[in-house]
Amino acid sequence: MNTDYTAQEIQDLVSEVLEAADENGVLPIVQLGHPVLRQRATAYNGQLPTQMLEELLEAMRQTMYDAPGVGLATPQVGIPLQIAVLEDLYPIPESSALEREREPLEYFEIFNPSYVATSDRQAEFFEGCLSFDGFQGVVTRPADITATFEDREGQEQSRSFSGWQARIVQHETDHLFGTVYVDKVETRSLINESELWHHDDLDVATARRVLNF
Repeated sequence: MNTDYTAQEIQDLVSEVLEAADENGVLPIVQLGHPVLRQRATAYNGQLPTQMLEELLEAMRQTMYDAPGVGLATPQVGIPLQIAVLEDLYPIPESSALEREREPLEYFEIFNPSYVATSDRQAEFFEGCLSFDGFQGVVTRPADITATFEDREGQEQSRSFSGWQARIVQHETDHLFGTVYVDKVETRSLINESELWHHDDLDVATARRVLNF
């Protein structure tokens, strides 16, 4: 699959993707096996006119809400650019929030991101992916990171994240480099959504015992 794209090729692809949106502006999400999910996305350097970029970001945001999800990377809608949208404001039980170290995450966008661990702390918890629909699995990740990225105006940003927020940022950034969470998952922990009733609150310790991982 071609990984070198001209600005015009990118614009043509984005136009095609936007035209595929439904009446609510929701885009089709590609699934594991699509080549775009396995390539390093092209760095964003202004390939899109302002209006097209704004339309793409809004469509990605609506698609994330519709799924629903807490992040969406451009490769997940078939576009090989290093862009992702993130937000997690869903209400969850306090016990689940404590286990995940979850704090609400206001909407923001990342362009050309990278991250580094800022402590030795590791956290393990279940993750899902809109491009591997119907499954969740346990992934161990750094619990504290600093992410460097650009905003839509091209201004460089640096933010620190911990807990669940750090997991979301890592998950979406990984997408932009051809990595899906199943590459890092405890394979025996994978659970189909139809079996989630066996695992109340997705308690990792209990799942580890009953699934033998």
